[in-house]
Amino acid sequence: MLIAGFPAGPWGTNCYVAATGPGTECVVIDPGMDASDGIAQVIAEHRLKPVAVLVTHGHVDHMFSVAPVAGTYDATAWIHPKDRHLLADPMAGMSPDTARMLLGGDHTWAEPDDVRELADRQTLEVAGLSFVVDHTPGHTQGSVTFRSPYAASADISEVMFSGDLLFQGSIGRTDLPGGDHAQMLTSLRTKVLTLADDIVVLPGHGEQTSIGRERATNPFLQDL
Repeated sequence: MLIAGFPAGPWGTNCYVAATGPGTECVVIDPGMDASDGIAQVIAEHRLKPVAVLVTHGHVDHMFSVAPVAGTYDATAWIHPKDRHLLADPMAGMSPDTARMLLGGDHTWAEPDDVRELADRQTLEVAGLSFVVDHTPGHTQGSVTFRSPYAASADISEVMFSGDLLFQGSIGRTDLPGGDHAQMLTSLRTKVLTLADDIVVLPGHGEQTSIGRERATNPFLQDL
């Protein structure tokens, strides 16, 4: 499995490109602000063809470039139905500070031409890859994670694209519109702590980690 990731935009949001290997179809996960050039570089370097854009949640720092990327490569966008409205109205999910940051520019918003909705426990087969979708509300009502088998290493059973659910040493904030701290704790308890320790976590911000490391050291998981 080929995974290339890079931080993009003023929030340093991690965008990922995943494929079975060079010269194949690929998926783009969370293309946020200023992600398009980085995606194009990865695609050219590895001779890839994007066929899907996966969105962990509808906050603008994770989906700013969904429509441009999906349109450029004729790719399908996938998002949970409870966050789908944010594709066309991202201001509904922003804090006042974030809204003020964006008001200096001229931005228009619209859904991509092809949008499909994700469901809890769905297995999504795309670009030769398999992703288990877990609905993990708390950061937003439509937050999801994507888990995929990782056969390249005997020490890693899966990789999980965690969005803003789980970070190295922290968890996602719940004070933005649609956030719910009690739901966040439930998602962490039922959709994170039940997973194997060897799963590598690729978060929406910051460095990668693992379920085992976070189970042992993340202060927000200790009482769960």
